[in-house]
Amino acid sequence: MTHVTLRPEFESLIDPYAPVSQVATGFDFTEGPIWHPIEHFLLFSDMPADVRRRWDAKRGVVEMRRPSNKCNGMTYDADLNLIVCEHATSSLVRERPDGRREILASHVDNQELNSPNDVCVHSSGAIYFSDPWYGRMPVYGVERPRQLGFQGVYRVPPGGGPPRLLVDRYLFDQPNGLCFSPDEALLYVNDTVQALIRVFDVGSDGALSNGRVFASGIRSELEPGVPDGMKCDQRGNVWVTAPGGVWVYARTGELLGKVRVPELVANLAWGGADFRTLYLTATHSVYAIATKVGPRHEPYMRAQTRGAAAGSSPSSATSAGAPSAPLLASGDMQLDPRRCAMIIQDLQNDVITDGGAFADSGAPGHARQQRVVDNVRRLAEVARARGVVIVHVWFVVEPGAPGVTLNAPLFEGLVDSKAMVRGSWGAAPVAGLEPRSGDFVVEKMRMSAWEGTRLETILKATGRDVIINTGAWTNMSVEHTARTGADKGYFMVVPEDCCSTMNADWHNASINFAMQNVAVVTTADAVIRALG
Repeated sequence: MTHVTLRPEFESLIDPYAPVSQVATGFDFTEGPIWHPIEHFLLFSDMPADVRRRWDAKRGVVEMRRPSNKCNGMTYDADLNLIVCEHATSSLVRERPDGRREILASHVDNQELNSPNDVCVHSSGAIYFSDPWYGRMPVYGVERPRQLGFQGVYRVPPGGGPPRLLVDRYLFDQPNGLCFSPDEALLYVNDTVQALIRVFDVGSDGALSNGRVFASGIRSELEPGVPDGMKCDQRGNVWVTAPGGVWVYARTGELLGKVRVPELVANLAWGGADFRTLYLTATHSVYAIATKVGPRHEPYMRAQTRGAAAGSSPSSATSAGAPSAPLLASGDMQLDPRRCAMIIQDLQNDVITDGGAFADSGAPGHARQQRVVDNVRRLAEVARARGVVIVHVWFVVEPGAPGVTLNAPLFEGLVDSKAMVRGSWGAAPVAGLEPRSGDFVVEKMRMSAWEGTRLETILKATGRDVIINTGAWTNMSVEHTARTGADKGYFMVVPEDCCSTMNADWHNASINFAMQNVAVVTTADAVIRALG
């Protein structure tokens, strides 16, 4: 089955020919998938059958709870307690591993909730959930009168307390799927009847404001499917169930592409040991598809990192279910040094030093303005001390530049300027950024650090999949390396004050636009904090 690419960015998220595998079937209507990050199983609900099941590759499908109160959406909190939306009881419930059950929300203004449907957890511990009335309909719930005259979106504060209505009570017809952006500054909520997604700003007090339509027209007369389950990936793209499968929207609201699935999809969740498998609950079946991107980092995903503490090897951390992405929580980044490599690229005399071949370009001045040498040196010293692999990437040509094709102005300029010649002062690293014992050196003859080099061999051999990408020039070598690294499945981190180019305008254009789609853009100080 071929997926639908509407914009090129879609193919950096998923292979357009990625197979959709049916991992289990024979159910009435599947919903609520959630992956356990330590025990490595998928939990999902079958509402009409009133059963909760789990699936893993070794045991297959196992029944977990019957009756399940016709549960729908599920997630875990930071302590791996299960948070469940129950249709039959109109309740949001916390189930602890020892079997204890706690009702988090069941009433508002002394009236029963309609039927909590989907749920997500904020890093503060607050719980957000939607409350349409599908659970009071036959088949998917228990048919009974409604006590509320509206369908809302609610927040349960950290530590518990009455649910607080966050939106105008008549804004939604049937609010359904909801998810946070990676930095939790935004909450997305879809409406199945209105066939749209709304987005809200999340305040410091957890309140929602500035609601606006993010995407609309999510319907088709030709294919079954409606907005229902929804998740945000680590780059801020929104994946929502829709006609024909799952539609993927960029943070700007542009539709990037469509994941095609054989059955009507109700919900989705990333899982697998590296959180790179997207599981889809689709009517009678559960499907799985490999993706090139992982989920936004949810609070429950941290549970395994507490278990894979100091002393465990990189391989043991991965086998324990370590999430692939750099961990973002409350605006702070957390990086496991054992998974990181730092690239120091093209910081050579000809590129950024007065008297170098490209001095007239303005590059030396912008490098000074960015304090790029000082920042890179400072970051590299901390990174080495933490066990991060350091890789120097140098553009080096032989005298006369044999093998350099003149297919682009950059390469023409390099040959004309007799720049980056092996053994020359111009090809040498700038003072202060010379390789240290244990560092690697990679040579290239193109803009990207990947093209025709041994970079990936080094990364594979040392078990590194998070790349701290520094150097010159921002909008050329650094950006090309970030784009290709993202396509290859690496997590790219770009500390923007460790990069420079010819001028601030070119730097800012790359950092603020192109780089935002392929990397976590941050600063040297933030990376130093993240490395611990």
